[in-house]
Amino acid sequence: MNNPFDPVHIQEEKADREARRLRLRSNLLIAIFCVLLAAFVAVLYQAQIVQGDDYLSNSTVRNVQPEQVNSVRGEILDRYGRVLVSNVVSYNVELDTTAMGADRNAILDRLLTICKEEGVEWSDSLPISQTAPWTYTVASPFTYQDEDEDGEPVTRDTLLGQLARRKQYKWLEDGKPVPDAAGLLAAMCGTFGLIDAEAGEVPSQRDRELAGVLYELYLRNTGLNNNVYVFTRGVDITFISKVKENALAGVRIETATSRKYGTSYAAHVLGYTGSINRGQQAEHYKELGYPMNATVGQAGVELAFEEHLHGVSGTRLIERDQDGNVVSQEWRKEPEPGDNVVLTLDIALQAATEDLLAQYTARQEEPKPMAAAVVDMSGGVLALASYPSYDLSTFRENYAELAGDLERKPLLNRATQGVYAPGSTFKMLTAIAALDSGTITTRERIQCTGKYRFYPNPADQPNCWLTYGHGTENVTDAIKDSCDVFFYDVGRRTGIATIREYAQKFGLGEYTGIELVEEKGRVAGPETSEALGGSWFDGSTMYAAIGQENNGFTPLQLANYIATLVNGGNHYACHLLKEFKSSDYSQVTETYEAVPLHTVDIQPEHLALIKQGMYDLSKTATMARWFAPLPVEVGCKTGTAETSSKAATTNALFVCFAPYDDPQIALCLVAEGGDAGGSLAELAAGILSQYFSTDGSLSAVSGENALLR
Repeated sequence: MNNPFDPVHIQEEKADREARRLRLRSNLLIAIFCVLLAAFVAVLYQAQIVQGDDYLSNSTVRNVQPEQVNSVRGEILDRYGRVLVSNVVSYNVELDTTAMGADRNAILDRLLTICKEEGVEWSDSLPISQTAPWTYTVASPFTYQDEDEDGEPVTRDTLLGQLARRKQYKWLEDGKPVPDAAGLLAAMCGTFGLIDAEAGEVPSQRDRELAGVLYELYLRNTGLNNNVYVFTRGVDITFISKVKENALAGVRIETATSRKYGTSYAAHVLGYTGSINRGQQAEHYKELGYPMNATVGQAGVELAFEEHLHGVSGTRLIERDQDGNVVSQEWRKEPEPGDNVVLTLDIALQAATEDLLAQYTARQEEPKPMAAAVVDMSGGVLALASYPSYDLSTFRENYAELAGDLERKPLLNRATQGVYAPGSTFKMLTAIAALDSGTITTRERIQCTGKYRFYPNPADQPNCWLTYGHGTENVTDAIKDSCDVFFYDVGRRTGIATIREYAQKFGLGEYTGIELVEEKGRVAGPETSEALGGSWFDGSTMYAAIGQENNGFTPLQLANYIATLVNGGNHYACHLLKEFKSSDYSQVTETYEAVPLHTVDIQPEHLALIKQGMYDLSKTATMARWFAPLPVEVGCKTGTAETSSKAATTNALFVCFAPYDDPQIALCLVAEGGDAGGSLAELAAGILSQYFSTDGSLSAVSGENALLR
């Protein structure tokens, strides 16, 4: 019998327990390993056998690409914080043909069907008619007229022409004439696989529609248009749902922002946005780091303050699957929204001004174009109106009609681009030039008999507008009565050199500095006549002195000239900018500081005489009926300028300022084809009534179809 306490026995039992424990651990590890191995085999089987084809397809098609993302555009507000232009979220359709593969044409065909079902229009710039018989929609499909930075017409290549010149145009044959539209369309449809052109197949209506889309994509593949092809903009949820239901590969729905307009007024001032144009504009924005699919300002304030409104674009990594769907995205740099722009514009005053112009023209037998400019004493623009105008909210839909109206030219901003002879509104400048240069004294009086008889030849003796004469006139009387004979004599004695010098000091014939596109205008003189292909004579100075000859200024220049005059000679640049605010409105990032460009040294007693003449005019019977009811006193001057001596046509002009004792605003009105400047007094009174009765408050504009009194 073994002794349990035998040391040898104890050691044997201990060794036996250790062996059993070791076998248990080994078996457990083997079991775990077998389970893991089985799981690994199962995963490999699932990945390589069951889903191998799917993973292989995704691994060969899925790609990661960096993408620049546009920032949210800043808002535009008037001087009192009323939002004029903001943003609204919209959905655009973009196409990626790499994800369509061999099914490209079928996918596009189905997409066009959905568009027609939902009444959605798509982008198509192919210059061939939409319906048979096929014709070119431009005079020549290989050239077009554009404008350079100065607004001068420039002939450039069309996209078709560029393709031909680069020999990337598949549809032209060397040495053969350019085909007609039908031949070109057939060749294009054959290249795109829509018809068998060699077999003589003729393109159908649907073939033309598909060719337009494929042409847009082709331009981008050849590098002639670097913008992303936005097939259509602003689609609704019904359209999006149908696209999703049809699982159209390569048809992407992208979120975007578009401009929302809080006013139907100030279209010429606010301007509009659009895609980056090819050429110099593309190079400019590329240097600024813009993505080529960015939306940029094309006119007005949108263009003037583009870099502030645009903000900073962001960059993200986009991973897409074989169907072009976004699998994942990661921001490298988030976009920074643009600054908000606060303008000097008073939209209530702007609305009243535009309504008044429209009502005035509606009463005419034949409505004529008009313009108005209202500025404060430091050049800040309060209102800038041009008639006819347009509505920015429907601008794109109506663009063809607006651009094609060559008679009325609704797209032209006449307030800054219309150049008009100032007529008698120029006489205050002639007076100040004569007084300050010492040509005449404050007590000088000139006899007006209805004809200026300085020159012995009767043919060289111009008439006064009042045929029987004004009698003896001093400078104040001459301004009130607008006596031509007085200013014929004063102008002749002062000389054209001095008149031109003072005109330029007051900013006439010079750029005003406004942030919008503007014409420079011109001051009459020998150099101007020579540049225009005419001649200058001794007697020309007389006509220049009363605002005729080759004098030509914009309404904004004339309004700012009056402001410079009545504020004592401080000449400011015109401007629309009041300040920039951060995107969240938490701080003002920049404020416009109005500083005089220069000061015209006007003797106070001379200015007093001129202002008195303008004040006296406002008190005459024809003017008092409009200005007497106003809460402020006014100084004004009428003008009637000949536009053609042969046709005996004239433009009507009117300038004024108020209040008389402490001027705050100055304005200019122009009516093309108007009979007399005095006919515009009613409109001027309406504008002043709007400004001073509200005292710059946020009150509503008076209703339509009633002139403000």
